[in-house]
Amino acid sequence: MRTPLFRGLMRLLIVPVAATVAVLTAGAPGAHAATDLSKVAEALREDPVYVDPAASDLLSSADAEALADKIEDADKPVFVAVLPAGESDEVFRNLRTETGITGLYAIRSGDEFGAAADPVVMSKDAVNNLVTAVRGTDDPKAQLNDFVDSALRNVGGTAPASWSDGGSGSGVDASGLIAAGAVVVAGGAGAYALVRRTRRRHEAEQRAALEKLRVVVDEDITAFGEELDRLDFHPAEPGADDAMRADYESALDAYEQAKRFMDSARRPEEVKAVTQALADGRFSLARLAARRQDRPLPERRPPCFFDPRHGTAVADETWTPPGGAAREVPVCAADRTRLSEGRDPVIREVDTEYGRRPYWDAGPAYGPWAGGYFGGGILPGLLIGTMLGSMMAGPAYAADYGAGYGYGDGGYEGGDVSGSDFDAGDFGGGFGGGDFGGGGFDGGGF
Repeated sequence: MRTPLFRGLMRLLIVPVAATVAVLTAGAPGAHAATDLSKVAEALREDPVYVDPAASDLLSSADAEALADKIEDADKPVFVAVLPAGESDEVFRNLRTETGITGLYAIRSGDEFGAAADPVVMSKDAVNNLVTAVRGTDDPKAQLNDFVDSALRNVGGTAPASWSDGGSGSGVDASGLIAAGAVVVAGGAGAYALVRRTRRRHEAEQRAALEKLRVVVDEDITAFGEELDRLDFHPAEPGADDAMRADYESALDAYEQAKRFMDSARRPEEVKAVTQALADGRFSLARLAARRQDRPLPERRPPCFFDPRHGTAVADETWTPPGGAAREVPVCAADRTRLSEGRDPVIREVDTEYGRRPYWDAGPAYGPWAGGYFGGGILPGLLIGTMLGSMMAGPAYAADYGAGYGYGDGGYEGGDVSGSDFDAGDFGGGFGGGDFGGGGFDGGGF
């Protein structure tokens, strides 16, 4: 991030120019030309707070500078725009497209306030909750500061590098800063090094999480391979039909996919594809077994909650973890029998710094692993009250291990330049709700 002196000099130069432009371009009293979002985006790529000259009565330059300093000091991808009244929901998507940076975007338009975010930095529900918390605040300065304070505690990712390297072009002649050149160079170099160190530390943490996951996933892949080896089936055996052969081929393909996906995984969230493939493979084996025994084909179910290596679940049973609340979990036939007899199920444990623990009490890295097995929206209910469930419910979880319970495919993180490569449907927020979920001006959303 830039030094306070650098930020102050830049704003001292930019604000008078912006005010002059506003005077020269002003139309009839009360008239409002459409906001030029390309200009807003250009400014936000250099600075986290932009105040339109026509909306300068909402937030003073001094208050905008203080707000920007707060955001930059926190090193978080939070963008704030103060615009004239009359903007629509489209401004969020369009501004995000123009800016091209993943992050959380808050907009005060006249008397209205809304926000939107890429899911890798904050979930739609979290955006909605933050906006709702400040919706009753009439004073723009207080509202924006309250929102930013809460957002900085929850948003994931880091600030865009353009805030520390001066952006892609501010229109300010560098010669105007010669007097402070030595300070700017020294401070800018130090800030850039700090950002680089922060990102390297984050990458190291992700690599460590992936290696921790690799041990567990390799065990799963090996177990499935051994299950295939033990399978007493040959495509050419008497009684084998095309449907059986198709199930068998699907299981083999899933095994190869799982190995390939794990070999290419570079981030923890990419493990989801591995465990999805293993779940698909085990379901194919369950269908094959039913066909060979002339039983009705099983419905698609998730694996056994206690240990996915047990295979596809056969039923949902009520289970209460120690010190937790009762919940319905999918179980295999063997664990169903154990529970009915009052015995403990056979639970998958993994190594932690505190010894062997159930996977749901072993840390956030196991979220993508579990998400691949238990997708489709059932995972939150399964993990209520567990350590993993609590961690995954936090908005910041998405930035490190995927997009909350949806386990996004990763890719760009908060603060990364992603251009228009984002799903507008996932970019939650807006003025009036509608297609944009949390954060709408009317309090609507998902």
